[in-house]
Amino acid sequence: MSLLDPKTWQPVRLSGGESDVVEPATGDTLGAVHLATPKDVSTAAQSAAAAQSAWARTPHFVRAAVLRRAGDLFGEHAAELREWLVRESGSIPGKADFELHVAAQECYEAAALASRPTGQVLPSEQPRLSYTRRVPVGVVGVIAPFNAPLILAIRSVAPALAIGNAVLLKPDPRTAVCGGVSLAAVFAEAGLPGDLLHVLPGGADVGQALVAEPGVPVISFTGSTAAGRIVGEAAGRHLKRIHLELGGNSALVVLEDADIEAAVAQASWGSFFHQGQICMTTGRHLVHASLHDEYVERLAAKADSLAVGDPHREQVHLGPVIDRGQLSRIHGLVESSTARGAVLAAGGTHRDLFYRPTVLAGVDDHTPAYAEEVFGPVAPVRSFTTLDEAATLAAAGPYGLSLGIVTRDAALGLELADRIPTGIAHINDQTVNDEAVAPFGGVAASGTGARFGGEANLEAFTELRWTTVRREAAGHPF
Repeated sequence: MSLLDPKTWQPVRLSGGESDVVEPATGDTLGAVHLATPKDVSTAAQSAAAAQSAWARTPHFVRAAVLRRAGDLFGEHAAELREWLVRESGSIPGKADFELHVAAQECYEAAALASRPTGQVLPSEQPRLSYTRRVPVGVVGVIAPFNAPLILAIRSVAPALAIGNAVLLKPDPRTAVCGGVSLAAVFAEAGLPGDLLHVLPGGADVGQALVAEPGVPVISFTGSTAAGRIVGEAAGRHLKRIHLELGGNSALVVLEDADIEAAVAQASWGSFFHQGQICMTTGRHLVHASLHDEYVERLAAKADSLAVGDPHREQVHLGPVIDRGQLSRIHGLVESSTARGAVLAAGGTHRDLFYRPTVLAGVDDHTPAYAEEVFGPVAPVRSFTTLDEAATLAAAGPYGLSLGIVTRDAALGLELADRIPTGIAHINDQTVNDEAVAPFGGVAASGTGARFGGEANLEAFTELRWTTVRREAAGHPF
């Protein structure tokens, strides 16, 4: 039975009109979704708040069962959901399967949060019981992007619900089905009571309304650093707690003793996975000078060997980028980089939205595709000669999301990682990794630190309440 019947996938009609669901590989229209307006945000917040209190009082094992069932459903409906991820977001099937796997694991891990001990007994100077307890915040606002639409929504939605909150989810309208409607369908089939999860596809005005809505005390935002600054500033004006997971320009450092074949295999995945449209994408390749030329040659050969095309109809390594705006940005950065002296070793061309994996050599601090987050399949390569230089180059720039170091000496890799500010570090692996059990987040312009996984989720979506109990009422102290 279909999980996403177009006749029923949005049972509540939103007031913003219809928007076509477009397949970027072909330009075909796959269906239509109703868009939200700021007024819908307010209405949804009121409905969610009314439903949340009873959900928070629901026994933990009941909430956990809903989350476990949701996890199972991502597997049971994998074929249908995979097709939406491939066609609507341009994912290759392997990437879609990874999203489905992570989505299920996020639900299973969230189910365990429902019974997690949530406080501690405190000593007190008074004759009373004194303790802390974590309580749900109420209604959580989640703003998720297009690039990994299922993962980047579910990793906030699942734990927030498990702990006893209601959720308003604003997916990117370009991936409203696989990043929004599909979650609502899964949780409805899993038995989640009505009005606890509202899906509100829309543009910046809907996001602004969500941040400003008085009935939504916590916002979880994943997106670009530029947008994150705006959201964070607005949340600050409203005295709201905001969790920001933003952009990156992550470095892969290849040391002198590295196995170059293994390094190139990692580098290719790190830069070209999902067309480079990943916040953790390897955006800077820092390679020891003794390996640099061979590394560029091998990485360029690898890029040239990768198939680019329609992931729904062909067996390819890369699909389309999400839209023409993204294509224009990627190609503009490549062209401006070669104009400033970078050497195009591979790629740099496109057919419609299909951008060839690209390798740039001869880059420096002023090369646009090296200095900025490209969010496309572009691998700028730069050499270094000493560990000090490698540490300085890797630490440079505004971001601090992910780091990869390739070396035969793992202890040396750990020592080098300690010198580079980053939220995530991988020794002998590339920069793109994610697991439901692991904390995730960056520092500096990459966000406000780890907020996903285990205890981080518990802290993100609860308030810490101090409670005391006396046998008899206290009198005036003095």
